[in-house]
This record gives sequence, structure tokens and C-alpha cells, in this order.
Amino acid sequence: VQLQASGGGLVQAGDSLRLSCAASGHTSHSVGWFRQVAGKEREFVAGISANGQTAVFGDFAKGRFTISRDDASGSVYLQLNSLKPEDTAIYVCAASYDLIPPRRPYPYGFWGQGTLVTVSS
Repeated sequence: VQLQASGGGLVQAGDSLRLSCAASGHTSHSVGWFRQVAGKEREFVAGISANGQTAVFGDFAKGRFTISRDDASGSVYLQLNSLKPEDTAIYVCAASYDLIPPRRPYPYGFWGQGTLVTVSS
């Protein structure tokens, strides 16, 4: 499985962004999004099950972010709403064989390149 994240950019606080994770190869995996800030541990943002019926979110993401997948295109989308400066990070998508997307990085066997989200105040 190969993954490629895109859609990041520079926005102002309160704005929205939609990140995309394009997957190629065997795509029947749960997919998770993590974010990384220099000097901090990788943080779970959201994940979606292989069948698209189960979504899980980090506490900070609940109510602001949504996740969806389009298997026809092999893509998973992370919608970021009401962005805050503390959401600034590199966002990375990953794929796992687990039925429910894990909240920790370890079970994910496939990782894509990240996309940078910068939120100005």
C-alpha cells in the first residue's frame, strides 16, 4: 500500500481545510491520520474503518474534524474545520490491517508523506 497526503496549506484561525490521503495498491485497510509537531509525540487525529462505517477521533478533533473515504478513488478525506493555531502540524496518513483504526502509531504498517498545515492567529 502506498499513501500520499495532500491538501495542507497556510490558513487563518477559524478557516477550514480538506486533507486527502490517496491510497494505491491493496486498499482494504483502516486509515488513520496523525499529526506531528517537532519535539512532541505523534498525535492521533482521526481514523476510519475499512468499510467506512466506523470513525474515531482524538479528543481535540471531536466536533471540529470529520473523516470520510471514497473507495472508488482510493482516497480518505480529513475535513478540518474551525482551525486553531495549535492545529499547526504536519498531518500524516497511515493504513492498518486492524478493522477499527488504532489510536496509536504502532499498529499502522504503512505510512505516507505528510502535508503541512499552518494556522495563523
